[in-house]
Amino acid sequence: MKSFSGKVAAITGAGSGIGRALALALSHQGCHLALSDVNETGLAETAKLCEPQGVKITTAKVNVAEREAVHAWADQVVKDHRKVNLIFNNAGVAHAGTVEGTSYEDYDWILDINFRGVLYGTKAFLPLLKAAPDGGHIINISSIFGLFAQPGMSAYNATKFAVRGLTESLRQELDMANNGVSATCVHPGGIKTNIARDARMDDSMAQLMGGTSNADLSSNFEKLFRTTPDQAAQVILKAVKRNSRRVLIGSDARAVDAMQRIIPTAYQRMVTSAMRFSNR
Repeated sequence: MKSFSGKVAAITGAGSGIGRALALALSHQGCHLALSDVNETGLAETAKLCEPQGVKITTAKVNVAEREAVHAWADQVVKDHRKVNLIFNNAGVAHAGTVEGTSYEDYDWILDINFRGVLYGTKAFLPLLKAAPDGGHIINISSIFGLFAQPGMSAYNATKFAVRGLTESLRQELDMANNGVSATCVHPGGIKTNIARDARMDDSMAQLMGGTSNADLSSNFEKLFRTTPDQAAQVILKAVKRNSRRVLIGSDARAVDAMQRIIPTAYQRMVTSAMRFSNR
């Protein structure tokens, strides 16, 4: 996809963070927008910021964990815009806690949003993208934690590894079908959003980290975030134009990718040693 002008993009989690930044960047390039989020206030703010660009904007409150709601939204997007060319499956949440300490309910919560939400968005929009006369693209947001694992992040790791596997398999199927639709998997590092602040943290995480409070852990995570949502959006859109299979966002993502390639299992000992040292 060489240009976004005149295209229609659907974006989940558009009320803030990377989703909002994508909407703004696309509107500046003449792309019409179908925006969704569970946060209606944030969604309205994003739409208002994009309005001056003169593109058509529709909004919908959609919980990506609800399959029927995602499919209904996809159908509505085509009714409103007559076509859809891009789906950015961006909505996501975070959870920290040990495997033993994390409840089944918390695993279900994050799996429903981070993985099944991406799956529903992919399957709901794929036939609609194939029907678009000017091509289509699926962009699924994984994470740096879809490349390597870390203690206390099993639930988040599981969902982001799953998004990576889904998208890489899908991309190969689309390559074989040659039907005008492609797919890209995005692996952001630390992005300056509210995801760490809004994350669920089980008490087991604090115990794992030597008694550090959950509030302090969230604050420490946020201090590591370097890349802005606007910077991330620009990298993603350039990658879509290049039809990239995988996108790494931030120096931290590139470093982790290199480490995992060079020492695919030994990196785990490095991580645990570093965390033990930090606890002391």
